Amino acid sequence: MGELDTIISELITIASSPRKQLDGYLSHGRKAVGCMPYFCPEELVHAAGMVPFGLWGAETPVSEAERYLPAFICSIIQTTLELGIRGEYKGLAAVMAPISCDSLKSMDANWRYGVADIPIISVAHAQNRKTQAGVEFTASQYLKIKKQLEELSGKTFADADIAASIKTYNRRNAAVRSFMSELSKRPGALKPSARNAVFKSSYFMEAAEFTDKVLALTAALAAMPAENDKKGPALVTSGIIADSTALLDILDTCGITIIDDAVTHESLRFRYDTEETGDPYIALARQIGNIEGCPVLFDHGKMRGNMLVELVNRHRADGVLFVMTKFCDPEEYDIVPLKRLLDREGIRSLTVEVDQQTTVMEQARTAIETFCELVSYSM
Repeated sequence: MGELDTIISELITIASSPRKQLDGYLSHGRKAVGCMPYFCPEELVHAAGMVPFGLWGAETPVSEAERYLPAFICSIIQTTLELGIRGEYKGLAAVMAPISCDSLKSMDANWRYGVADIPIISVAHAQNRKTQAGVEFTASQYLKIKKQLEELSGKTFADADIAASIKTYNRRNAAVRSFMSELSKRPGALKPSARNAVFKSSYFMEAAEFTDKVLALTAALAAMPAENDKKGPALVTSGIIADSTALLDILDTCGITIIDDAVTHESLRFRYDTEETGDPYIALARQIGNIEGCPVLFDHGKMRGNMLVELVNRHRADGVLFVMTKFCDPEEYDIVPLKRLLDREGIRSLTVEVDQQTTVMEQARTAIETFCELVSYSM
């Protein structure tokens, strides 16, 4: 097994067994804070000496969470609460829950009743996140969270500690961007499922540890010939999460290359650095304001469309695959104007719906196979 395969195998193992990873941190006396979607201030958790640990639900049936949530709430939130009630997150010092959408606004109360043994910290981001008032509001919320983290960790931390954490996370972001750049030069080098595992594993690893793995992975990629090894269409993906096992299996089977993405769970987490000078709370708030392409952040003017056009043109991609989370109103509202924009630009697109409680996606398979044939015919 080569260096590339060895590293990918390690990251796949971590991505598929988060509980084992969490137990490893706890066994070494570390405290961990669960971070729900979307964009928790992980740098503050890191500065407090604790481990930010991603909570994005799982592919599991829901029964207990049905007592708190209606059936039309997205499965990310349903399964996250379900796992919490079952005790799957036992050992976490606390969880953070951003109130980025209407569904997440209810998570605070539901979690307090359903998972009483793990405290919850609400994370409020300004809706108008780019304005000065919005930045100041978000920064004020981060300052409140800092105090809560100090109580949990039993440790006070200063602005200098946050600045050091920001540098650590910027280094991680740069490493991932370098990985994406090298991978784009070698279409087909990683199957969609393997590529997804790289991003997914980052939620269950300390930033510095993950950075070292990605740097080694990038070096292994760079040692490979820069050639086109793709078997099927090269697509740009967009959505909240593209972590469905069934969907990834279809993409792998069809020989599809994910040449780039605008997926919240994947590259959007790493595209935007935080300023390393000045007030760190303001810097972290501005970083949230800089994010483009996320369905759950207010997107005045639908800039995600322009972002997708730019990514397609930059990589000469064959189209865009929208991976739409079922029952997510913000995503559903965006699809029509985004598709119209891509149509005007002559860019093919396909929308498939995903749900963490759906393990069979034969309709999506037929649609993706047909899309691949259409793209191949026009190439």
